[in-house]
Amino acid sequence: MEPSAELQKRPNHEKTFAFRVVEVLVIPFLNLIAKLDLHGTANLPVTGPFVLGPNHYSNFDPVIVAWSVWKLGRAPRFLAKASLFRIPVVGFGLRKIGQIPVERVTGGGRGNAPILAASDLVEHQGGVIIYPEGTLTREPDLWPMRGKTGAARIALEQGVPLIPVAHWGTQAVLPRYSKKLSLFPRKRIQIVFGPPIDLDDLRGHALDQKTLTEATDRLMTAITGLLEQLRGETAPAERWNPAQHNQSEFGRIDDGRKTSTKDTE
Repeated sequence: MEPSAELQKRPNHEKTFAFRVVEVLVIPFLNLIAKLDLHGTANLPVTGPFVLGPNHYSNFDPVIVAWSVWKLGRAPRFLAKASLFRIPVVGFGLRKIGQIPVERVTGGGRGNAPILAASDLVEHQGGVIIYPEGTLTREPDLWPMRGKTGAARIALEQGVPLIPVAHWGTQAVLPRYSKKLSLFPRKRIQIVFGPPIDLDDLRGHALDQKTLTEATDRLMTAITGLLEQLRGETAPAERWNPAQHNQSEFGRIDDGRKTSTKDTE
């Protein structure tokens, strides 16, 4: 796949002071350790609201996805773990750049607060990045697993594009569950933005579980297809479901098998 030439033509309309500070502090370091190859960039709107759904297999993923969105002229905003906002300096910075805290709760999901916060961002013509898997994939070879319905819900409720995105190569910088960055040699990371998910037949319907599950399945299928393109491989026919493998959906797991750390340099 050849990187998109459209990248050079896109203006950045969302450079607030806080984001400029982050750009000065972070981007030089990222350029030192990684090179992004962006594909399908025309699928991310230049202006207006959107919901972006990426795959997730490394704790470094949000940094790479945020960088790619920033390079395309949009401000990257996530639903982020609330615990991060309680870290001195880090929490202050996250609030200043408009990130959305999410409290993990037991027995009843995450509640409506993050959905309402993300919806408010969308209503103000911003974009929000939501990991539909909710956590690092449990799939042994890093393929997307079963998705949750939050991203699809916001896209359907607000009538905005739901855009799949897949990336490959981040695991060479920081493998799943690892705490040690691999800084050298410089890594090549490929990212492809897919066309918006076709939800026309679902819009206007009651947002019941069947509708949300169908929309989420379409999103996960699209993300998996994009990742197949990047990896040049075929994903398993059945999407991984942690519950069927007695796995928790939170925290680190160890299934006794090696996970893929394929370097895509």
